[in-house]
Order: sequence, then C-alpha cells, then structure tokens
Amino acid sequence: MSLIITNNGYARVGLLGNPSDGYHGKTISCTIRNFRAQVMLWESPALQIQAHPRYDPVEFKNLADLETVANRDGYYGGLRLLFATCKKFKEFCSSLGIRLPARNFTIKYETDIPRQVGLGGSSAIISAAFKCLMQFYGLSERDIPLPLQPNVVLSVETEELGIAAGLQDRVVQIYGGCVYMDFDEEYMKQHRHGLYEKIDPRVLPPLFLAYVDDPSFSGKVHGDLRFRYNRGEKQVVEAIGRWAGYAKRGKAALLKGDLDLFARLMDRNFDLRCRVLGAEVIGEQCLKMVEIGRGLGHPCKFPGSGGAVLGVYRTAAELRRLQQAYRQAGYACTEVTPE
Repeated sequence: MSLIITNNGYARVGLLGNPSDGYHGKTISCTIRNFRAQVMLWESPALQIQAHPRYDPVEFKNLADLETVANRDGYYGGLRLLFATCKKFKEFCSSLGIRLPARNFTIKYETDIPRQVGLGGSSAIISAAFKCLMQFYGLSERDIPLPLQPNVVLSVETEELGIAAGLQDRVVQIYGGCVYMDFDEEYMKQHRHGLYEKIDPRVLPPLFLAYVDDPSFSGKVHGDLRFRYNRGEKQVVEAIGRWAGYAKRGKAALLKGDLDLFARLMDRNFDLRCRVLGAEVIGEQCLKMVEIGRGLGHPCKFPGSGGAVLGVYRTAAELRRLQQAYRQAGYACTEVTPE
C-alpha cells in the first residue's frame, strides 16, 4: 500500500449567533477534540470509495437486524458524503482551470461524532475528505484560497445532497479552533466568502456538552426556518438580526474577559430560538436537557440544530454535578475540549 494521507474533521459547537449563519448573520463557533471524523486516502489502480462497515451496511444477519440498524443509524451513512465530495472537488477544480493529475485513489472514513445532534458530523467527514484530496493532488491555498474552501464543502451538502445547511460548520472545520464569522451579504457578493476572524480558544469559559442517543434529523429544523425566512416572516427576519447581534457582542465580551455577559448571551440565544421555532420543533428531550442545566444554575443553548446542549460551568465540582444529573436522566454529558 502506498503512503496513506490522513486528515481529521473535528466536531464543532456553535457558541453564539446560530442559526443566523445561513441568513447573512454572524456566529462564533469552535471545533472540539472530544469527537472527530477521520478520512484516509491512498493511491490505487482504480478509484474506490470504501463503505464503513457500520454506517454503510449492505449485509445483515436477518430482516430484524436490518430493522434495528435502520432505526438506530438511519439510512444515510458517510459513503454518499465521500462520493459527493469527490465529484464536487473535481467540478470546482475544473471551474478554476485546475488540471488534476491522472491518479486514482482509495478513500475511506471513520467517525465517533454522535450522529444527528448538531455537532457537524457530516461536514466533518466532508472537510476531512476535501483536505485529503487537496493534499493528494498537491494543491494549496494558492490554488484554492482558504476562505473559499468552506464554500466547496457546503456545496457538497446543499447542491449535491439537498441538505439544508449554512457556512458556519464548514468555515470552522476548515480553519480549526475558534472562529468569529460575519456573513454580511454585500461583502459576500463581492468576495464570495464572509469575514472570518480567529479567536484564541483560551478566552472561552469552561463548557460542558450534553446530548441524546436518539436524535432527529437536523435538516428538518433548518428547512422550516429557511421557508419562513424566504417568505419574509417578520419574526424570523428580526430574530436573524438579534442572533447576529449576540455573536458580535459575544466576541467583544470574550476579548474583554467578560464571561458573565458571554454566558447570558448564550441563554438569550436559546430563548429566542424557542420563541421563533416553538417547543414542538425544539423537542421535549432538548428542552429537558436545557432545563437540567439551567436548574443547576448554568446558562445553556443548542450548539447546533438540536439533540445536544452546550453550557457554561465554573468548577470541577459543578461539572460532576452536571454529569450526574444528566446521567440520571439518561443523557451523556462531557467536558468540552476546544481544538
């Protein structure tokens, strides 16, 4: 086997501003080392995309086993993500006049990112695959500028697979670490990308993450919000502006060391989401996770589209109490480790 190219795509948590990223808003997001997707690629005689034995199964013990797997993991694994990434990568290179060498490869993936809980699991696989393809074909930021790379990753999901999504996940997974993102419409029209500013993750407060084991597909929430925004619903349009404002104020608070204000803005971010989307869309389990955290005195919000809750704590003792409370309620809870 030839040299294996390996790249990681880390899970990410939206700190403030989401879900305004898909609506010319502003957000702060951070990749975390708690979970990752890993893509491996090596040269081979024929181009081959290897299915994951668990997430892309084609063989089952029996019909009951098939039913169990479908209920547990759904119908959408990572195979289609790799397939679509390779296609979009070729198209994008052609659009830029980049002639790729006539080389074939085999590509496969691993992931431990909890599925469909809004932690950027799909975009992590795509981002890692994109980086592998860049490296395999000897391309750099001179060929595809860094600010444009998230656009390619996003197009895999929105244009090829019909998944409603915004740039936030793709930007932070390409840049890594903590990033403040401004998706101003006029700036993006002129430059084809937003304004992206790295923030030192060490200025963040201690964060915890709680999540469910039986989530719903996050694209449903995004899809409804998009429909309401496109028809100009006043409540949604005004909320986009407020979410963006929370991110702008949150960045200033972090740089000043005002972690109390940052935490309060996280609470407001979630409260506004509840008012706009309603309790039914938010979901009973997600509301319960927020109530557990807030009941112990900790600000909480969604890190993504639902299925997980991100919150602030101060001491190790507080973290232990949180973990115990979530565990007793049947949820996982872990300390967040920023990349």
